[in-house]
Amino acid sequence: MDVFWDFLQVGIVGNFSWGNMAMLAIGCTFIYLGIARDYEPLLLVPIGFGMLVGNIPLSPGLNVGIYEDGSVLNILYAGVTQGWYPSLIFLGIGAMTDFSAMLANPRLILLGAAAQAGIFLTFAGSLLLGFPEKDAAAIGIIGGADGPTAIFLSGQLAPHLLGAIAVAAYSYMALVPVIQPPIIKLLTTRQERLIRMKPSPPVSKRLRILFPVIAFLLCAAIAPGAISLLGFLFFGNLLKESGVTERLAKTARDPLIDIVTILLGLCVGASTDASRFLTPASVKIALLGAASFCVATAAGVLFAKAMNLFSKEKINPIIGAAGVSAVPDSARVCQMVGAREDPQNFLIMHAMAPNVAGVIGSAVAAGVFLSRFVF
Repeated sequence: MDVFWDFLQVGIVGNFSWGNMAMLAIGCTFIYLGIARDYEPLLLVPIGFGMLVGNIPLSPGLNVGIYEDGSVLNILYAGVTQGWYPSLIFLGIGAMTDFSAMLANPRLILLGAAAQAGIFLTFAGSLLLGFPEKDAAAIGIIGGADGPTAIFLSGQLAPHLLGAIAVAAYSYMALVPVIQPPIIKLLTTRQERLIRMKPSPPVSKRLRILFPVIAFLLCAAIAPGAISLLGFLFFGNLLKESGVTERLAKTARDPLIDIVTILLGLCVGASTDASRFLTPASVKIALLGAASFCVATAAGVLFAKAMNLFSKEKINPIIGAAGVSAVPDSARVCQMVGAREDPQNFLIMHAMAPNVAGVIGSAVAAGVFLSRFVF
C-alpha cells in the first residue's frame, strides 16, 4: 500500500489543483470550437490539446514538463521562445501569398497600415494598466492579429507572458468571423457595403519577382529587428514567384508549414500551466487583446471611409477590416459580409491587398518595438 500510495502522489492525487482543472476545461473548449464549430481548427485543436498536455497535475522532477530543462517538451518549446517557429511559418506564408492585388492597387496598402493603430493603442493601454514597457510592447502586438509575430515579439521581450499573449492572439484570430462582421455593419451603411470595385489590372511577372527583393530591403532598413520575420516572408514569396523553385515553394507552403504549425500550437498550449497562466496579468491581456482587435478592425474600416472623401474611385469600406492581417480569414470575412448585401459583389481579391499589407505592417511594428526595447 505504501508503494501504491507513493505512486498516486506523483500524479493527480498528490498534485491536484483547481487551476489545472480549469485549464483542462479550457483546452477541451478549444478542441470543441475547432472541431464542432470549425473555428480555425488548425490552430485551436493543437493549442487545446497542448493545454491538456501542459496541465496534467504531476510532481516536479519527472523531467517531462515543458518548463523542466532537458525534457522533450522543453526542447521543442525552444522553437517558440527563440523565434524559430514563427520565422518558419512566415516562410510558408510567403510561399502561399500572392501580392498581386496589393501591387495592382497600391493605395490599399494604406488600409493595412491604418489597421495597425490597434497595436499602438493597445501598447498605450498596457502602459496605463501598469505593465512595463517591454511587456506592453509584447501585448500591443496582439492588435495586429498575427499569431506568429505576437509569439516572436513576446519571446524576445516578455517570455513570462508568452503563453497568455499567444493564446489571446490565436483565440481572436479564430474568432475573426464572429468579431468583425458586427463592427463592419456598425460603422458602414448599406449603400457603402454595396460599392462595387473595379477589377484589378494584371501585374507583370517581373514586378512580382522584384517586389519581395525590394520590399525586404526597404522594410529591413526601416525595422531591422524584423529581419528574421520579413526575410523569411519575402524569401518564401520569391520562391513562389521566381518560377524556377516550385519544389522549394511547395515544400514551404505545405509540409513545412504544417509541421511547424503542429509543433507551435502544441507547445504554446502546453506552456499555459495554470500556475503561470491564471494570473491577473492574463486577464488584463485577454481584455486588451479583445479591445485591440476591435480597434484595429474599426480603424481599417474608418480609414477606408475617409479615403472615399478624397477619391473619385470609391473603396468598399468593408475591405478595411482585412487590414488586421489574419490571413486569409479577414479577407474571407469581408467577402462574406459583402456577399450578404450583394451576392454578385466579389471583394475577396480586393480585401487580400490590405490583408497582406497588414502582415507586413505588423512585422514592421514588431521590428520597431524590438529595436526600441531589446537593449
